[in-house]
Order: sequence, then C-alpha cells, then structure tokens
Amino acid sequence: MEQRLQKILSQWGIASRRKAEEMIIAGRVRVNSKTASLGEKANPEGDLIEVDGHPIDPGSRPQPAYLLLNKPAGVVSTCVEPGKRKKVLDLLPPQLRAGQGIHPVGRLDVESTGALLLTNDGQLTYCLTHPKHQVPKIYEVWVEGHPSEKIIKFWCQGIILSGKKTLPAKVRVLEKSYASQTLLEVVIYEGRNRLIRRVAEQLGHPVLKLHRTAIGQIKLQPPGEAILPVGQYRNLKTSEMFFLQKLINN
Repeated sequence: MEQRLQKILSQWGIASRRKAEEMIIAGRVRVNSKTASLGEKANPEGDLIEVDGHPIDPGSRPQPAYLLLNKPAGVVSTCVEPGKRKKVLDLLPPQLRAGQGIHPVGRLDVESTGALLLTNDGQLTYCLTHPKHQVPKIYEVWVEGHPSEKIIKFWCQGIILSGKKTLPAKVRVLEKSYASQTLLEVVIYEGRNRLIRRVAEQLGHPVLKLHRTAIGQIKLQPPGEAILPVGQYRNLKTSEMFFLQKLINN
C-alpha cells in the first residue's frame, strides 16, 4: 500500500516524521533511483526507497517500542553527541540501541532530570511535539528565593519571551526552605527550548533544579506503585498506551 514517504521513514524507525520531511527536502531520499519530493508516496513492499544511498529493507521494520526513562543529570537527550557525554540511548540495552530507530520524544536539557519518552514511532513523536496537542508536562522545580503571589500570577498568565507570549501555565508552591529556595510544581503545555528556565530567570527566580514527573498521564510514579529508579526505563502500560492512541487519533 502506498504511503507518504515521511510516514514510511518514521514507521521504519529511520527518523521522526518532521525530521524525515527535512531529509526529503534536503534530497537525501530516493525512490526507484529518483530523488524524492515532499508529499510523494511510495509502497515499501514494491518500490526501492533509499536514504543516503542505503536501501530500506521492507522486512526490517522494527517492532514498535514505547518506553519511559527516568533521565539522570549529566545525560544528553540526543541520539548523536559529538563530545563524550553520555546519551539517553546509552542507558538502554544493546538490543534496543542498534538499528531500532528509538529516539527521545522532545528533550530535557543536560542538567534536568525525570520523565522522558523514547520510541521509534515517528507518528507518535510528531503528535507529542506538535503545538496543537498541548500535552501537559509536569515538573518539580526548585528556584532561588520565594516568588510572590504576583510573580506566580504573571507566570500562570504567560509572559513575553523572545517576542512571543508563553501559553498559560499552572504554578503552585509545594515547599519553602529556610535557605531562600522554593519548590514549585509547574505544568506547561508547550515545548519551547528551556522554557521553564528562561521564564524563571526573567521573573527573577532562577532555576536551581528541574525534574519532570509526568508527561500527560504517563508518570514516573503511577498510583500505588514505586517510582521508576533514576537511570532506569520501563515499557509503557496499557492505560498509558490508550492515552497516546487517543492523542494520535485526535
């Protein structure tokens, strides 16, 4: 059956749908020895599809993988790292690293910790990162000082950041320490780069520690269960997969 090339590349774990579109535009994809164009369709069972000169084997489509990782600090959320820093894929066993197309969905910066989804489902990656879905992400954030009610209100309503207003967020105080630090729960609905750190800095309360506890209904500590240990991963539960399926179908 014919499908759009970017969908085929994502299903075979070669790239997310968005990245696959970039690869097609860059001329890195060929169909039956001709350079492909964006929007073109092909049949992986009958057409010769090549990426960077390497043909796709119709029988090598990897099994779909849906994992939740509790990312430690000091680990980068990328598949390729020119330096020597550890990558999130390095935390997986060899059978999940080689040729499976597994990649992180979105990112946590190197010093941030917590919930990170890993998958080789390009369609899911596209849905979770597309602004229209506004999937809530929940964080525990230690900041400098004790933000006033006025500051919390500004954060919740949205502020101008790099010329664009942030989406409304949910922010509440969880704990105040005697060391002039405050623990906040922050819920955001967009994926702008280092968003929480940049907003907190602009409001005068720089982030000291940032930890993501949940992505939508997918939690590091499901109700009645132990928290996922730091540096460990697990397969998503049936209820969590149902949440993601609803997202894809909307």
